[in-house]
Amino acid sequence: MDNPLQLSLQTFRKGSYIIVEGKQKADYFYIIRNGKVRLSKEVEIVEEVGGNVLSPGDFFGVVSTMSSHSHIETAQALTDCALITVHREQYGLLIERNAPVAMKIIQQFSQKMRFLDEALTQITFKTTATDDISHLFKVAEYYARQSQYNQAYYAYHQYIKYAPGGENINTAKERMAKIKPYAKVVYLDGDENNFTRSYPKDTMIFSESQPGQELYIIQKGSVKITKIVNDNEQLLALLKPGDIFGEMSLLENKPRSASAIAHDETVLMAVNNANFNRMVASQPQIISKLTQLLSERIWFIYKQLANTQLTDPLGRLYDALLIQLEKLRVPVGTQAYTFDFGPQELINLVGLSKDEGNVLIRKLFENSKVKVLNNKIHLTSTEEVEKQAKYYRKMERIDKSRKKGSINNF
Repeated sequence: MDNPLQLSLQTFRKGSYIIVEGKQKADYFYIIRNGKVRLSKEVEIVEEVGGNVLSPGDFFGVVSTMSSHSHIETAQALTDCALITVHREQYGLLIERNAPVAMKIIQQFSQKMRFLDEALTQITFKTTATDDISHLFKVAEYYARQSQYNQAYYAYHQYIKYAPGGENINTAKERMAKIKPYAKVVYLDGDENNFTRSYPKDTMIFSESQPGQELYIIQKGSVKITKIVNDNEQLLALLKPGDIFGEMSLLENKPRSASAIAHDETVLMAVNNANFNRMVASQPQIISKLTQLLSERIWFIYKQLANTQLTDPLGRLYDALLIQLEKLRVPVGTQAYTFDFGPQELINLVGLSKDEGNVLIRKLFENSKVKVLNNKIHLTSTEEVEKQAKYYRKMERIDKSRKKGSINNF
């Protein structure tokens, strides 16, 4: 006997608050049946894709519900509203019974991810993301200078393939010939007939700015997601078995926004467009996993964007550490905790220059409860980070209120 899809209808009067930013235990998300809802955030950096006023058929609260994190926005009824409520555990059944709703959520999430990623890149690194195919040559040149010939050879090959008339085509061919004896590469042109693929350690799966038509599910090993920004490699994520990546290019048919490199011996399952459409109907657990993954990424990037608005850079370091604790679901209390990254990664995470970052790191370590152990940041008390981050956020709100009052009185 099939499990019933249990959806309920809730009504809210005009002016009512439906969800509140920062509230924990987000168990339900909402689909608007009648009425209009306005979304807002304490720190509004970029407007929502499609605007902040939602209408019938739109949904909200999915990010926090499916990522099991606190709400990242406040939703208020602009009119009397009737909302369909969906519990997190009912999402798989919703996909089975109404695949178009799931596809709408995933498509909008993918668009939102790319939009937010470009905004964060511009704010944090003072540069813009590029879809220009010529960027492949710059990626190859960077890795060649680092003597990382696997990645360099792969990126040169993609540049030659997709920009045959490019101004650096001859240079790319010469470089490839020189480094070929030292390069280990696989699936240079993909393999449409082989959906289970093995990648040796330090080989490139795809390069940023390369066209892509597949997403990947990690079966074994781990994958680094990186980006070349201001001639430096930024580590964006380290993914493990069960994780999904590469979905934005598949869903939007746009170039890759970052590179994927095998961190260990890695086995992947490749999913193309035709397979993905079949999965939506036949394997709802994978679509549910993808929704959870996108929700987690969007939640994290919203937190990172809010972090960029703290004017005190030391406060940004504390706030970044607190965001990492919540992302990793580490309970905040008197217990100790060691992050899997060190001071330099923390500096990169908040987009500080090396010189400014080193000065601030020294100030951070003046706090006896924040240390370095084996080049990893160690907290003797996670509660201390929460206390400091909340203090700097409070000071930021006071300062903004004071400035706003000064303007209003002018």
